[in-house]
Amino acid sequence: MIPSPKLCPLLFCFFACFRSYPPACSLTLEKLRFHLYKPLFGFASISTAPKPIIFHYIHSECEQRMGDEECVIVVREFDHRKDLASVEEVEKRCEVGPGGKLSLFTDLLGDPICRVRHSPAFLMLVAELSSTKETVGMIRGCIKTVTCGKKLYRNTKTSDPSEALPIYTKVAYILGLRVSPSHRRMGIGLKLVRRMEDWFVQNGVEYSYLATENDNQASVNLFTDKCGYSKFRTPSVLVNPVFAHRLPVSNRVTLIKLSPSDAESLYRRRFSTTEFFPRDIDSVLSNRLSLGTFLAVPRGCCYTQGSWPGSDKFLSEPPESWAVLSVWNCKDVFRLEVRGASRMRKTLAKTTRIVDKLLPFLRLPSIPEVFRPFGLHFLYGLGGEGPSAAKLVNALCAHAHNLAKEGGCSVVATEVANREPLKVGVPHWKMLSCNEDLWCIKRLGEDYSDGYVGDWTKSPPGFSIFVDPREF
Repeated sequence: MIPSPKLCPLLFCFFACFRSYPPACSLTLEKLRFHLYKPLFGFASISTAPKPIIFHYIHSECEQRMGDEECVIVVREFDHRKDLASVEEVEKRCEVGPGGKLSLFTDLLGDPICRVRHSPAFLMLVAELSSTKETVGMIRGCIKTVTCGKKLYRNTKTSDPSEALPIYTKVAYILGLRVSPSHRRMGIGLKLVRRMEDWFVQNGVEYSYLATENDNQASVNLFTDKCGYSKFRTPSVLVNPVFAHRLPVSNRVTLIKLSPSDAESLYRRRFSTTEFFPRDIDSVLSNRLSLGTFLAVPRGCCYTQGSWPGSDKFLSEPPESWAVLSVWNCKDVFRLEVRGASRMRKTLAKTTRIVDKLLPFLRLPSIPEVFRPFGLHFLYGLGGEGPSAAKLVNALCAHAHNLAKEGGCSVVATEVANREPLKVGVPHWKMLSCNEDLWCIKRLGEDYSDGYVGDWTKSPPGFSIFVDPREF
């Protein structure tokens, strides 16, 4: 009944590689997620974090008597000073580890609310036993405004008689629902979800959504059967390891790094009508974790880094094809580590890296270092236009791989709509990737924000979706 991460389980797929190399494993992320939330992040320096609006949980403490022993469960707001150690202990109990052998350790770097800290509004609740004050569960939630649809706007002053304008709605995202293994099947998870939804409603949220996987039947049943959520979207999680060698970037492509203001202008003008596009995209792009936005154009066109005229000029006279993506540095937010692997497996993985380093010109795939704490980069804001856009995306991904290598990361990942046309340009290992992640949604508001959309939960999926890096 616990929403699980998109990346944590991929590491166990590496071990299948050791038995059949190059990779030939058919296991996917969604089949190996176990009971980690999506995913566990840590925050390196709380003092340097942005200062978003924090809405305090104004409900009275919720008490629930359980079983013959009259055990009282209290749900309250997380207190960093007194709850940190107990929350980390619950996280450890829920580590991934088939058969108690291999386990995936996630270092939150001392900040359990790091997954929601960068959102405009956030809250973390804990469930504890009133008698012993033992923490037995927790949940995180955040609130923001995103695009839920679009409408046509007639403007006689422009050459285009109609323009698509975004329709925004206030949404909440549930993540990090954890219940101690010794206290499951007691309704604690349901109680945490209900109390979090109360806070959402108090703050004017119209829709609540979450991510889980199709194979996690306990999680799907909790949210669809007991909480009233419905299956909504099935985006694809694409994961690629970072090799010991650099990937070549096509000499037929010119890469341009955009300033945050230029990137914001381009995203708002071209992608603001994309589903789940965040209204505060400027906050995302200017965040210290955003390593930059990169634009790819065919070499030989009039646009270069030195002669860049700005996004407005570019969009008024675009080349035949172009592509764009941004990079989010997750390494400074959390670290992962695989524990419990045999010496043979570690040796085999190390051997692939040694061969890759000694013979980089062969460009052999190698197993990255996953037995020590490592980080990853997430690619977001993927988009483009023109017949060669997918090839330009491929060049951007190669550049992003090299950035991750320079940054000491072991994994590069992205998430796109299942029907995204540019998906074919994203390099990834199929055995590590999930073709159909599952997003569930629920309408909380009584009234709709815009009649053009109606009930968003019943709208058909589009070709693209914007995945907020703050929630990956």
